[in-house]
Amino acid sequence: MADSGQVLAHAMQRVAVLIGGQSAEREISIRSGQGVLAALRENGVDAIAFDPADKPIGDLAGLGLDACFICLHGRFGEDGTVQGALELMRIPYTGSSVLASALAMDKALTKQVWAGLGIPTPQFVELTNGESLASDANRSRLEALGTPLAVKPAREGSSLGFTRVNDREALGAALSKALQFDRSALVEQFIAGREFTVALLDEPGGGSVRALPVVEICAPGGDYGYDNKYFGDETKYLCPAPIDRALTEQMQALSCRAFEALGCEGWARVDILLDQKTNTPVLLEINTSPGMTDHSLVPMAAREAGMTYGALVMQILATARLKTEMPPPGRGAGDPSDG
Repeated sequence: MADSGQVLAHAMQRVAVLIGGQSAEREISIRSGQGVLAALRENGVDAIAFDPADKPIGDLAGLGLDACFICLHGRFGEDGTVQGALELMRIPYTGSSVLASALAMDKALTKQVWAGLGIPTPQFVELTNGESLASDANRSRLEALGTPLAVKPAREGSSLGFTRVNDREALGAALSKALQFDRSALVEQFIAGREFTVALLDEPGGGSVRALPVVEICAPGGDYGYDNKYFGDETKYLCPAPIDRALTEQMQALSCRAFEALGCEGWARVDILLDQKTNTPVLLEINTSPGMTDHSLVPMAAREAGMTYGALVMQILATARLKTEMPPPGRGAGDPSDG
């Protein structure tokens, strides 16, 4: 890994780390980006920080970049918007394509794809701002989910806007909280059980995605919310997770299937619950631009796999590329030979 990192350091003369941004996860993005920036520089890469909240994204075109390392979390960074801008500027970037990023950011669409392929995920109802809970159709759909319920924004991360609802009377307030972050919210079956996550890495140059060791998350009171994720010291992480080999391999295989089902690339992290009733894994969501802070789970899993933080960063950078091919000369839009 060190050798390939050194080769890449010469090939990638100038890299921008996209950091900060405009989402509710800005603070975490800055912490992630600072870690990545330092690792790139330590590996000989001429890396600069670029915050799209401070400068127009189009300014990247004039910086002579070989690639962008995306450390933006949430909307306007993890949802396909920045990826689309980079495709137009023809600047290679880390992570998933425009389409895969947008799909993965939308929890409802992600779950529909997974469910259609037989990948286990909780049943849910999506409600938009202004929809009535009292309508016959919504009441019937929500009753079918039972209780307790998990309520969350459809397109947000870091557990922002999340509420566990134990009775119907609390559903309205939980929806109002979730809808502060997005125009639609998911109401899904709450799966009681142990919580796990699986980090995924593509090999540079193509090939199948690789699952890193499974991490078990043991949050105080089972509350793995924003503060316990990033700022508290009470949450315990067990890596490798204390589960048998068969269950480990099942979680890893499901995570790889989930990644490939959405067309993801580069790297990602899949969050999983182990249903205590059935002892089977259920997939919650996938993150296509996971955290890279000192509390983050992808670096933790990589360490268990024998990879330093710097080597992890360099491997992710090595997968940076453009995902949209240019049309052949003379075959662009409007070419008379097309019709």
